[in-house]
This record gives sequence, C-alpha cells and structure tokens, in this order.
Amino acid sequence: MKKLHRSDLFSWADFDEARDVDFNSVLWVREGGNVVFDPMPQRTHDRTHLTSLGPLAWIVITNSDHIRDAEALAAATGAKIAAPAAERGAEGLTADAWLADGDVLVEGLTTVALDGSKTPGELAFILEGSTLITGDLVRAHRAGSLMILPDAKLTDRSAAVASVRRLAALPDIEAVLVGDGWPIFRGGGEALSALAAGL
Repeated sequence: MKKLHRSDLFSWADFDEARDVDFNSVLWVREGGNVVFDPMPQRTHDRTHLTSLGPLAWIVITNSDHIRDAEALAAATGAKIAAPAAERGAEGLTADAWLADGDVLVEGLTTVALDGSKTPGELAFILEGSTLITGDLVRAHRAGSLMILPDAKLTDRSAAVASVRRLAALPDIEAVLVGDGWPIFRGGGEALSALAAGL
C-alpha cells in the first residue's frame, strides 16, 4: 500500500482503463481497530501490508456502487461493515451499521450525507477535522483539481451542487482523498471552494 500525507493513512488502487483514473481505497490505522474505506480487491503484497498494520475493525462503504471487495474482506478479517442508511435495501448491500448525516462511527470520523449523486445516500467522511474522504460525487480526474460526476450520472444536479457547496464550507479541510482519481494532500479546502464556485 502507498503511504499518504499522514503516517496513519495508506491507500491502494485499481486502475480503470475506461476512465483513465485509479479507483482508490483508503486505510486509517488507529487504536481500537483500523478502518478501511471502499476496499478494492488487493494484491498479496497489499493484503500482507494491511494485516501487518493491526486488526481491521470497520469497512466503510460510501455508496452502493462502491461495495467492491467489502464482503470478502469482512469475511477474511472479521471486520464489520458500515454503509449509508439511505441506501439500506440496495441490491447486494449488507451492513452491521447504517450511517446518516452527523453520525460518528468511531472517534474522529464524522459522517456527511450527500444528496443528488448517482445513488440515493452517498456519504463522505471528515477525518479528525482536516481530511475529507469522498466516494463518487467529488472526484479528481486531473491532479490538483476537483470535479463532480457528469450531469448524466446525477439524480438531482441542484441537490448535488448544494452538497458540494456544503463540503466547500467545511472549515480546516487540508486534504481530500477521493474514491476516483487523484488525491489532494494540501489546499483541499481551496480546491473544494474552486469546485463549488465553478458549478
């Protein structure tokens, strides 16, 4: 796995040829059990690295299109799955915890519910106030700048724009770790503001 901007954050990815971007998974190493977001299948090297960093407590799914390898990883590690409450009942989505806006799954991790994306209840997460972890709605197909899903994929563009503006108003966001594309490690708040201003 790749080391990120903090010593307790790692990622691995799978390159999507159709979109020319990485589909990313993020691991947060913490006391009380680690947390992984939107896990892609892992190579042996990455699985060995993940195991070496301690027990996995939670697998977080940001939306029902990001189930990815969650169930297989849960079966292999004994971790529990958390998913969007608004997507309960989506095909193939099962969870031990259903998260809504403002929920705190573990200390330091706050849930933000997004509207208007391609699934009904997509979530983003604020990690200890300064790192934003996103799923599908906010992405980065070019390094250094953020974008949103194309209009054709949105269920409600006005609601999606309002969600992005809500994220842009969050104080103290320094890094944005996107599910699809390039992460932003510095100036994440400014990148979110620029995205919101252009919508």
